[in-house]
Amino acid sequence: MSLLTQIFGSRNQRLLKQYQKTVREINALEPAMEKLSDAELQAKTPAFKERIANGEALDAVLPEAFAVCREASKRVFKMRHFDVQLLGGMVLHFGKIAEMGTGEGKTLTATLPAYLNALSGKGVHIVTVNDYLAQRDAETMGKLYNWLGLTVGVNLSQMEHAAKQSAYASDITYGTNNEFGFDYLRDNMVFEARDRVQRVLNFGIVDEVDSILIDEARTPLIISGQAENHTDLYYKINEVPKMLTQQIGEETPDGKGQIEVPGDYTKDEKAHQVLLTEAGHEKAEAILVKMGLLPEGASLYDSANITLVHHLYAALRAHSLYFKDQHYVVQNNEVVIVDEFTGRLMTGRRWSDGLHQAVEAKEGVKIQNENQTLASITFQNYFRMYAKLAGMTGTADTEAYEFQEIYGLETVVIPPNRPSARKDKQDQVYKTNQEKYNAMLLEIRDCYERGQPVLVGTTSIENSELLSGILTKGGLPHNVLNAKQHAREAEIIAQAGSPKAITIATNMAGRGTDIVLGGNVENQIKFIDANPALSDADKAAQAQALRDGWQALHEQVVAAGGLHIVGTERHESRRVDNQLRGRAARQGDPGMSRFFLSLDDQLLRIFAGDRVRAVMDRLKMPEGEPIEAGIVSRSIESAQRKVEARNFDIRKQLLEYDDVANDQRKVIYQQRNELLEATDISEMIQSLRHGMFTDIVREYVPEESVEEQWNIKGLEAALAGEWQVQVDLQGALAADASLTDDEILDKVLAAADAVYQAKIDIVGKEAFGGFERNVMLQSVDSHWREHLAALDHLRQGIHLRGYAQKNPKQEYKREAFELFGQMLDMIKNEVVRHVMTVRIQSREEIDAAEAAMQATHLENVHYQHADFNPNAAPEELLAPTAAAPGAQIDDGAPRIGRNDPCPCGSGKKFKACHGKLA
Repeated sequence: MSLLTQIFGSRNQRLLKQYQKTVREINALEPAMEKLSDAELQAKTPAFKERIANGEALDAVLPEAFAVCREASKRVFKMRHFDVQLLGGMVLHFGKIAEMGTGEGKTLTATLPAYLNALSGKGVHIVTVNDYLAQRDAETMGKLYNWLGLTVGVNLSQMEHAAKQSAYASDITYGTNNEFGFDYLRDNMVFEARDRVQRVLNFGIVDEVDSILIDEARTPLIISGQAENHTDLYYKINEVPKMLTQQIGEETPDGKGQIEVPGDYTKDEKAHQVLLTEAGHEKAEAILVKMGLLPEGASLYDSANITLVHHLYAALRAHSLYFKDQHYVVQNNEVVIVDEFTGRLMTGRRWSDGLHQAVEAKEGVKIQNENQTLASITFQNYFRMYAKLAGMTGTADTEAYEFQEIYGLETVVIPPNRPSARKDKQDQVYKTNQEKYNAMLLEIRDCYERGQPVLVGTTSIENSELLSGILTKGGLPHNVLNAKQHAREAEIIAQAGSPKAITIATNMAGRGTDIVLGGNVENQIKFIDANPALSDADKAAQAQALRDGWQALHEQVVAAGGLHIVGTERHESRRVDNQLRGRAARQGDPGMSRFFLSLDDQLLRIFAGDRVRAVMDRLKMPEGEPIEAGIVSRSIESAQRKVEARNFDIRKQLLEYDDVANDQRKVIYQQRNELLEATDISEMIQSLRHGMFTDIVREYVPEESVEEQWNIKGLEAALAGEWQVQVDLQGALAADASLTDDEILDKVLAAADAVYQAKIDIVGKEAFGGFERNVMLQSVDSHWREHLAALDHLRQGIHLRGYAQKNPKQEYKREAFELFGQMLDMIKNEVVRHVMTVRIQSREEIDAAEAAMQATHLENVHYQHADFNPNAAPEELLAPTAAAPGAQIDDGAPRIGRNDPCPCGSGKKFKACHGKLA
């Protein structure tokens, strides 16, 4: 610690000292608040709203608002906010991250800033990790907000559109990160302003902020539609990996690495990648030729076979890197992804780039079609759009740098209400998994016999089921909490602190339920209340008996040492290990934790296994004897730091690339919103029309050129054939030889305006304006979809530019900008072409054309949050939208090959002339 820090305290201490002054102010208001009647206390809300509407700052109202909220909580929940919760509330209000340990009451803490910020009437979003927590918190905390006169909404997936709009219109809205993100994307795909659900993003409080802004931020949110069907190919290619063998060992440039067992492919577990060896390429080609998928003598890397390579690698990854009951489960004939951080099933999410289909082929279930991206955004870019963002979690300090670097969020560590009494014991490292499990069984049996509750944390469903089998064999009763047991989750956790309770859980992140020593009586009472077989008198009697018996059970568990946490292996992130440890010793209760590791664990095997195994062999350690040394624990922590740093780089790189798309996304979405909100877009259309026709004229009659350079005949042909604009320029030139290029341009613009005006005269300005708006929205959306696919293909190969000594990121930015410019030109061209060439006879036809456009807007939509690599766009999504009968769009020209002469008469090839924009 530096001398200045010793004198002035750390930044964290200085902030807390500053906030303590306000806590004293709030505490001083408490006696006056206690004297108020319920009606007087409730009347404070409209009074605050009026003061804020009159220009008073939220910060000025903070002490009184917090005092009112605390007093209301005492009356509604019989719970008084601790001083540390007031500190946490202030940290959140000032747009920072509050690190508060498990059991410190984060859910109640969030009520303070939520109440204060909701008074402005601009809305507050409280973001949780799953629908269960969103609904639970909205129902529980909603009682307090409603008592204070505020409205509360809950935003769940698959909700009715009207219910969603009403949830967002509430003062405080609870929901999951995925649902808020998807709603933002969906709002930018609607055809009518009234169909949008979100308001301006004002203030967001993110619960389990590390899980949402860090763990889940490695992959973007994607809305996708179905692409072309390759089902048969997946089933055929699925047979290839079974005929290939893995190579053990790899030659390295320094000569240290050697090939131990030759094979067809190498597996890199650190990078989660599989690569074919030279021999593997030849063998795979031979197999594919035999299967009839590759022509005799052809190479896998011929341009015609690129999709085969893509499918082959997807199948190899599915077979060698993705395992059932660890990365996914098979349920109802579907492959469902398991979240590696929370152990929960991620129903509806799919891996992209053909990986999900390859896993489906491997498991022999029905293959669903590949997807094409319709819209996407990363969590980083979504949450940075909030005017003010805050977060809370039990473990943020290890990632404080990333929060500051990417989100500009400062982490403030809030001291616990009572000092923690948890004892974290040294890790024990065993040589094999068998020895590790034997030692764990002895430890758990010892706790069971002493009446001490045990929570066993595993990193995968497979491990939890293996351990469950070992405990069953050992005759120890236990509960299993993993992604397959959703319905019983709350019930199991509620009793995890009872004497002799043994609970096995996949990851504890985001469980959101406290483990109370002696068992959670209130949760048990809820189950009694929900039992329809019991009378009210029986319910009351059973509830009272439970409450009476709880104190004795609580004291029994405290005497046995509190909750004992047993870790079966270290997770790749220190944060997740800390979350597991943090389940014990809440609110000053006793507790202990210990991790049991073996050299076969993934983290140790990849980073430190060989060194530690060599030490054990040299020391001739007997079987079942663990290493228990600080140096080993430090070596594991350093391995975790390496993985964390790598994951940070992945997220940062994803963000740097997405920032390019994000700038473009903002432009497109802003344009869409202006279109939706504008009452009259005729000026916009006129500007596009004049711009388009000016470009056409300048192609045939260059600016400031002489008559010999003009191609008047070609210009007339192009205007008549492609744009349905008849203008006799040759006649005009014959009549007046002194015509300048500008005067020719004016004549063309006037003729185009006249054709346009004739259409408006038929159906009226208002009706045609609606049609134009829909044409423009349709064009923007379809080209934006193609642009996203183009950006994605660009990103996949951009790293190869590094070999040419070019910076891939700079190249990506440059090319993405060029693609964006081309996309805007194509939108302009398409909109003007549709508006100029549509044939209309009546008002009914124009209405039918609008309805047809909106009806075919989106089909087979999937929502996913997985690796960002969607495949090429399908024909049907890129084809022009079907117009209504009688309102057909006619381009008046036959289909032209790219190398044919352009029909405009310019003498150029079609691809170098009008085919450039088509």
